[in-house]
Amino acid sequence: MSLYRPLLFSQAVTCALPNQNTPNGYYNIERMIKGVINKNGKVKLCGTCADARGIKEMKLIEGAEISTMKELAQWTMESNKVVTF
Repeated sequence: MSLYRPLLFSQAVTCALPNQNTPNGYYNIERMIKGVINKNGKVKLCGTCADARGIKEMKLIEGAEISTMKELAQWTMESNKVVTF
Protein backbone atom coordinates (compact mmCIF):
# COMPACT_ATOMS: atom_id res chain seq x y z
CA MET A 1 0.00 0.00 0.00
CA SER A 2 1.40 3.37 -1.00
CA LEU A 3 1.13 6.43 1.17
CA TYR A 4 1.09 9.64 -0.83
CA ARG A 5 2.54 12.68 0.86
CA PRO A 6 2.91 15.59 -1.57
CA LEU A 7 4.52 18.73 -0.24
CA LEU A 8 3.70 21.78 -2.34
CA PHE A 9 6.42 24.37 -2.96
CA SER A 10 6.69 27.74 -4.65
CA GLN A 11 3.61 28.79 -6.63
CA ALA A 12 2.15 25.29 -6.17
CA VAL A 13 1.05 26.24 -2.64
CA THR A 14 -1.86 28.12 -4.22
CA CYS A 15 -3.19 24.76 -5.46
CA ALA A 16 -4.37 24.06 -1.90
CA LEU A 17 -6.81 26.98 -1.88
CA PRO A 18 -10.46 25.87 -1.89
CA ASN A 19 -13.28 26.70 -4.31
CA GLN A 20 -11.35 26.35 -7.55
CA ASN A 21 -13.45 26.92 -10.64
CA THR A 22 -11.80 25.48 -13.72
CA PRO A 23 -13.36 25.33 -17.19
CA ASN A 24 -14.61 21.99 -18.47
CA GLY A 25 -11.79 19.93 -19.90
CA TYR A 26 -9.14 21.39 -17.58
CA TYR A 27 -7.60 19.69 -14.58
CA ASN A 28 -9.08 20.68 -11.26
CA ILE A 29 -6.18 20.52 -8.81
CA GLU A 30 -8.50 20.92 -5.80
CA ARG A 31 -10.29 17.71 -6.81
CA MET A 32 -6.94 15.93 -7.19
CA ILE A 33 -5.73 17.09 -3.77
CA LYS A 34 -8.99 15.98 -2.16
CA GLY A 35 -8.53 12.60 -3.85
CA VAL A 36 -5.15 12.17 -2.16
CA ILE A 37 -6.55 13.24 1.21
CA ASN A 38 -9.58 10.94 0.84
CA LYS A 39 -7.20 7.99 0.36
CA ASN A 40 -5.48 8.82 3.67
CA GLY A 41 -2.65 10.69 2.00
CA LYS A 42 -1.19 13.84 3.50
CA VAL A 43 -0.92 17.13 1.60
CA LYS A 44 1.33 19.78 3.08
CA LEU A 45 2.49 23.21 1.95
CA CYS A 46 5.90 24.78 2.43
CA GLY A 47 5.26 27.35 5.16
CA THR A 48 7.86 29.78 3.79
CA CYS A 49 6.37 29.57 0.29
CA ALA A 50 2.83 30.06 1.60
CA ASP A 51 3.94 33.03 3.69
CA ALA A 52 5.75 34.63 0.73
CA ARG A 53 2.51 34.44 -1.31
CA GLY A 54 0.32 35.81 1.47
CA ILE A 55 -1.73 32.65 1.92
CA LYS A 56 -0.29 31.23 5.15
CA GLU A 57 -3.30 32.41 7.16
CA MET A 58 -5.91 31.70 4.47
CA LYS A 59 -8.35 28.81 4.56
CA LEU A 60 -6.97 25.75 2.79
CA ILE A 61 -8.66 22.70 1.30
CA GLU A 62 -9.84 20.61 4.23
CA GLY A 63 -7.03 18.25 5.19
CA ALA A 64 -4.19 20.30 3.65
CA GLU A 65 -1.74 21.75 6.17
CA ILE A 66 1.17 24.15 6.41
CA SER A 67 4.46 22.28 6.93
CA THR A 68 8.11 22.91 7.72
CA MET A 69 11.45 22.02 6.17
CA LYS A 70 12.06 19.75 9.16
CA GLU A 71 8.95 17.75 8.26
CA LEU A 72 10.03 17.59 4.60
CA ALA A 73 13.38 16.16 5.68
CA GLN A 74 11.63 13.59 7.87
CA TRP A 75 9.25 12.56 5.07
CA THR A 76 12.18 12.24 2.66
CA MET A 77 14.12 10.01 5.05
CA GLU A 78 11.05 7.79 5.67
CA SER A 79 10.15 7.46 1.99
CA ASN A 80 11.10 4.63 -0.31
CA LYS A 81 10.49 6.89 -3.36
CA VAL A 82 10.82 10.64 -3.86
CA VAL A 83 9.56 12.37 -7.00
CA THR A 84 10.29 16.01 -7.76
CA PHE A 85 9.38 18.21 -10.70
